[in-house]
Amino acid sequence: MKKHLHVSIMLCLLVGPLLSNAQTVAPPDTTIAASMNRALSEVIVVGYGAQSKKAVVGAVTSIKAAGTKDRPVASFDQQLQGRAPGVQVSANTGVPGDGIFFRIRGTTSINAGNDPLYVVDGVFINNQSLQKVTTQGQANNPLADINPADIESISILKDATATAIYGARAANGVVLITTKRGAYNSRPKVAFNTYAGVAWAPELWELVTGPEHATIINDAWVNDGKPFATRPFRPKSEGGRGLPEEQPTYDRLHDIFRTGAIQNYDLSLSGGNEKTRYYLSGGYNKQLANIRTNDYQRASLKVNLDQQVNDRIRVGTSNSLSRSRRTNARVGDGPQGGILQAALHTPTYLPKFNDDGTYAKWAGFDNLDVLIKYTDMHSTSTRYIGNLYAEADILRKLKFRTSWSLDYNDYDEYEYWNSYTNRGSASKGLATSSVSKNIVWVNEQTLSYRTSPGQRHTLGILVGNSVQGNIAQQTFAQGTNFPSDAFKQIASAATTTASSNRAENRQVSFFSRVEYNYEGKYLAEANFRADASSKFGTDNQWGYFPSLGIAWRAKEERFLQAVDAISDLKIRANYGLTGNQNGIGNFASRGLWAAGSNYLDNPGTVPLQLANPELGWETTRQWNLGLDLGLIDDRISIEFNWYDKYTSDLLLNLPLPVSSGFRTIASNSGEISNKGFELGINTTNIRSKNFIWQTGFNISRNINRIEKLNIPIDASYNVERMAQGYPMHAFFVYRQLYVDTKTGDAVYEDVNKDGKITAADRQMTGQATPKFFGGLNNNVSYKGFDLAVFFNFQWGNKVYNSNRFFHESGGTRDDRRAINKNQLNRWQKPGDVTDVPRITTIGTNYTLSPISRFLEDGSFLRLSSLTLGYTVPTPLANRIHASNIRFYLSGTNLWLLKKYKGPDPEVNVTSDPNVQGYDLGTPPQPRTVQFGLNLTL
Repeated sequence: MKKHLHVSIMLCLLVGPLLSNAQTVAPPDTTIAASMNRALSEVIVVGYGAQSKKAVVGAVTSIKAAGTKDRPVASFDQQLQGRAPGVQVSANTGVPGDGIFFRIRGTTSINAGNDPLYVVDGVFINNQSLQKVTTQGQANNPLADINPADIESISILKDATATAIYGARAANGVVLITTKRGAYNSRPKVAFNTYAGVAWAPELWELVTGPEHATIINDAWVNDGKPFATRPFRPKSEGGRGLPEEQPTYDRLHDIFRTGAIQNYDLSLSGGNEKTRYYLSGGYNKQLANIRTNDYQRASLKVNLDQQVNDRIRVGTSNSLSRSRRTNARVGDGPQGGILQAALHTPTYLPKFNDDGTYAKWAGFDNLDVLIKYTDMHSTSTRYIGNLYAEADILRKLKFRTSWSLDYNDYDEYEYWNSYTNRGSASKGLATSSVSKNIVWVNEQTLSYRTSPGQRHTLGILVGNSVQGNIAQQTFAQGTNFPSDAFKQIASAATTTASSNRAENRQVSFFSRVEYNYEGKYLAEANFRADASSKFGTDNQWGYFPSLGIAWRAKEERFLQAVDAISDLKIRANYGLTGNQNGIGNFASRGLWAAGSNYLDNPGTVPLQLANPELGWETTRQWNLGLDLGLIDDRISIEFNWYDKYTSDLLLNLPLPVSSGFRTIASNSGEISNKGFELGINTTNIRSKNFIWQTGFNISRNINRIEKLNIPIDASYNVERMAQGYPMHAFFVYRQLYVDTKTGDAVYEDVNKDGKITAADRQMTGQATPKFFGGLNNNVSYKGFDLAVFFNFQWGNKVYNSNRFFHESGGTRDDRRAINKNQLNRWQKPGDVTDVPRITTIGTNYTLSPISRFLEDGSFLRLSSLTLGYTVPTPLANRIHASNIRFYLSGTNLWLLKKYKGPDPEVNVTSDPNVQGYDLGTPPQPRTVQFGLNLTL
């Protein structure tokens, strides 16, 4: 017995999932059997319905929100990081409410969207940012408008059988969010949840001191062959800037980073009688980011109501109203107004104020104190997500359902740059206002029939239709030349400009599903959907998306029923097609003209876009082989999927000859493949009366490849290139082989052997997407105490550290950029072994870009969350008329194992989906600690 227990614990420490066979702590057989039956009968939300777990044919991961809610991030999608096999989630910045990189089984497109379809209580919601006022490449996350506390469960649909019923929207997977509802015949229940805490930055960038900066610049001067006597940092009496040791050091990084604050409050009321059930909630979340001037607030209201009109008719509604307010700052690329750029890239020896006391500005950057004090950039998102449905039992086995859904988002943003800033001083004040609205409405009807002829067969049929519309409009205004900084409204400006636009698209769909179950052993499911979109040409408006899946529950066969060690075994296989139209214009197939090209005060129009009536759907075919295995009464459950996705007819803007009068044309061209595996293991290691230890582990591998692309495409920043035969997000750089120990010069690989280093010598040297990613979760409970420890990881990805590119410039920038501590490891004399070449502004040591020296290992292991809780004993809670009282202490991002030389490898300077793993002045993920209370009356 002890031997078995020891082996189990050792295995769990190695890979997470494992078990204990210790008979002294095993629960009674009836308890285990009941647990197994509950697991197999668990209901999982799928497209247009729900299925028991044992009857699911497709690859579906179901996540209970209760297991992720303690992580204090603004949006629920970030809470899913590391929780689901095959799902890669990465935060672009450490600013609350900023954009998230979210991929299910890889990247399937270049120009069209790669985000999944999000469905909240049957409502198709918009997940594209409406932000128009730039924050230098970053974009706010519209999913942050949804209060995570209202979510009951999340189902992630991954393969063709699971997603095909959504057809044209499902090439990138589907995320189904089910919010909380009341229960029939239950007393009113009041739940109050709150937490408060602090957030702070992890390790920051290490910049040289003033004296060190001066020494490096002097070295460059001498190494360039210039006279030592005329070096820049020499006695002022000799016309220099002063000796190196006399230079001051100004720490701007610790001026901008602060201890942030987090607070959250959620109050709900739920219950019901035999005819009615209800759920009402209100929430408030406020986060003062650890980087100054970036704050986030969200207030939300939720009302879900279901009513049994009679024995055959039911009606209901889901309603969510939220208001999110952000105070933004430019934290991405760009010197003008970039608050983190001003702190990180301004040389440390340069003063903050001029001799006359005015604000000093250097190298095109704004003065940091000015940005901290006077940045005035904010946005407000008002959002309603609602659904109204009615169900009727036409016959005992035949049910009709109709629903109307609406996602309405009003996004109001404003900024003012005063005369102290670079942008404001150039135009005597600059104000910008943008109001964007996005409306998604959907009307759906479904007819479902389910019957069980005899005792061996079960047949389910679903047919339906859907009509969807999307309306987007924006009003943009800008003003310059203000009387003074006391006047900030555009109406006060001497010069104003304004514009507005409106666009919409429509889609109509018909879909069906047939399910067949024979004796609970042989399962089959077929889906078919036909979609027509106004975005495409008249010849290709319709797309057809079928799928077929089968499963065999081998455990139900006689030859396995006698094998006690195997409690469940199901083998799955499916194949199908899905489509994509996201990311292209509403009129991408049509010839367009643009007005506004005026001449002599007369209105004029010009050709804007060339028509392509052949433009059609981007299509992804996918097959999946899956295995669900339960061992030892399901104390070990294993899910394995092996998939192959192939996307053809990519929606691309292909270049045209200049003689055509147009730059590009929207076309179907190119192919991308994704293939890989997903492994998820969940175990109950120990279960006794007072002690339970459970572990969950998942790991995924996705191999992406551009199979066909006629013309290579360089992404923004000219570091990543999309080319045939290579993966998306591939870095093409000059490979530095070594630093010559005799001369101190960098030696680069001459790929074409022509004796010169030219653009032809750039080569792929890694990619931004990881080779493996996943998570490890351990949950332990002892009497009233509970402990949850969750790690997530990535391995095999690269990050281009562009901060180092600017900071390790070998003296070529002097007073235009700060210098990194790593520059001190430079080659200085023959025999020195280092990868940092000799300081000089001559040659290619510091003028060639991009180079592999700044392409770093982005792998990491992160202690994503650690939560310790205590639940007050029920008798004691009942004394104050409470059914549950739980206190907890939680921390996030408390520990990070990495090789990356920046603060955090999980960063990206821009929300451009074609750029990943590019770090330039990007705020790192904060560390947080918060104390919380869960109270139920």
